[in-house]
Amino acid sequence: MPEPSDINALLKIMARLRAPDGCPWDHQQTFDSIAPYTIEEAYEVADAIARNDMPDLKDELGDLLFQTVYHAQMAQEIGAFNFSDVVEAICTKMISRHPHVFGDAEIANAEAQTVAWDEYKARERAAKPGGDTRKGLLDEVPLNLPALTRAVKLQSRAAKAGFDWPEIAPVIEKVREEIGELEVEISSGASAARLGDELGDILFATVNIARHLKLDPETALRAASQKFERRFAYIEQRLAETGKQPSGCTLAELDALWDAAKRDEAG
Repeated sequence: MPEPSDINALLKIMARLRAPDGCPWDHQQTFDSIAPYTIEEAYEVADAIARNDMPDLKDELGDLLFQTVYHAQMAQEIGAFNFSDVVEAICTKMISRHPHVFGDAEIANAEAQTVAWDEYKARERAAKPGGDTRKGLLDEVPLNLPALTRAVKLQSRAAKAGFDWPEIAPVIEKVREEIGELEVEISSGASAARLGDELGDILFATVNIARHLKLDPETALRAASQKFERRFAYIEQRLAETGKQPSGCTLAELDALWDAAKRDEAG
């Protein structure tokens, strides 16, 4: 067995796990059954980054790397590709998409590189076997992305085609408009489907605000959720000091403690 720091050690471990006399659980897995774990590991990497926990980030990156090795091993078993092919593909892609680093091209700044990157991707898609440049601009935004992330990608691609407001004021006004439409549906006793449709419009428009502010809505919502957790924990702690629980208090009492939690955070 190679040294543990050698990628070949991980490849051998994965092959052994998938062997007929290896781990029964690992042997029965498929691309579909492993995909949710791959997504979960990516989120755990993001969580370690958000907590600035470098030891945990090291471990989580290892778990994510293992997911890549897992999929490559299953692909090798059916003769599709192997781990070396994966490495070769990403190396080739990175070199071709950075001609200003590995060639003679010139890129003025990061924004210009973003534009060039999208152009490289478009050419690569067109060059693939069966590549169809007539595909819709939004067709290749993955369906299984988190909803907020997918909304950003859809809006960003449409914006590149000129379908976007040049400033944020009308974007904010659009959110107000969508809230008004939801209020009308609520007043009219609309169905859950109609209410869900209008609520979706509000969320989509709110994502557009985040995009115009160059903020990640997933990160913003995650931070808001963490803030809610902190403040609710404050309420529970304060009530516990008097032998109470939230369920035994009025909304006015809970609101007062919520305001106290906000003041406490503000220092």
